[in-house]
Amino acid sequence: MSGRTHATARPERTCVGCRQRAAKIELLRIVEVEGACAPDPSGTLPGRGAYVHPAQVCLDQAVRRRAFPRALRVPGPLDVKALRGYVQQSQSC
Repeated sequence: MSGRTHATARPERTCVGCRQRAAKIELLRIVEVEGACAPDPSGTLPGRGAYVHPAQVCLDQAVRRRAFPRALRVPGPLDVKALRGYVQQSQSC
């Protein structure tokens, strides 16, 4: 025996709002759908994804920094109304 502990590999992603690394399951995946940011909690929608903590603070930082168009590699601004509604609904539960 080597004495090493076997740590399980957990995928990590970086929040585009606060730029902190976190486990993938702690973050909300965002995809671009018809010019808008759409939440993808199951992680199964097609296309490039960006990750953000499901918190209003991180969402506001990402919008202020224009991080979603850059991370999703789309030209121009994206509508985040549906995303804001999803985050507010998930925080109230």
